[in-house]
Amino acid sequence: MGADTAVLLKQKFGGVSELLKQRKAPGQSAVLLREGHFIYYLVTKQRAFHKPTYTSLLQSLEDMRSHCIQNGVHKLLMPRIGCGLDQLEWTKVAKILEQVFMDTGITITIYSLPWTTASMN
Repeated sequence: MGADTAVLLKQKFGGVSELLKQRKAPGQSAVLLREGHFIYYLVTKQRAFHKPTYTSLLQSLEDMRSHCIQNGVHKLLMPRIGCGLDQLEWTKVAKILEQVFMDTGITITIYSLPWTTASMN
């Protein structure tokens, strides 16, 4: 959580100690509840300076999907995850997102700063 979007989330929502107490491993997701909304942190690597793999991203997304389904989440908003400093290819990440959330009824909106959106259904 040292760079990129994670810094913005940490500043806006806090909760670093809450996240650490969850003791999540790569391939899992940590969750904060703020103002009736879940904030998901995908744990895709052991250390901030490591690079994620497509497998760890897939596993983290599957973990997040399970939480979404169990908690009645029908909409997700996210940036182009893994494609900034982590250097994953967006076309591959988008295919993983489609695979993981296919047939769930969950709508995903992908955003890019500043405030440009594209929607995946």
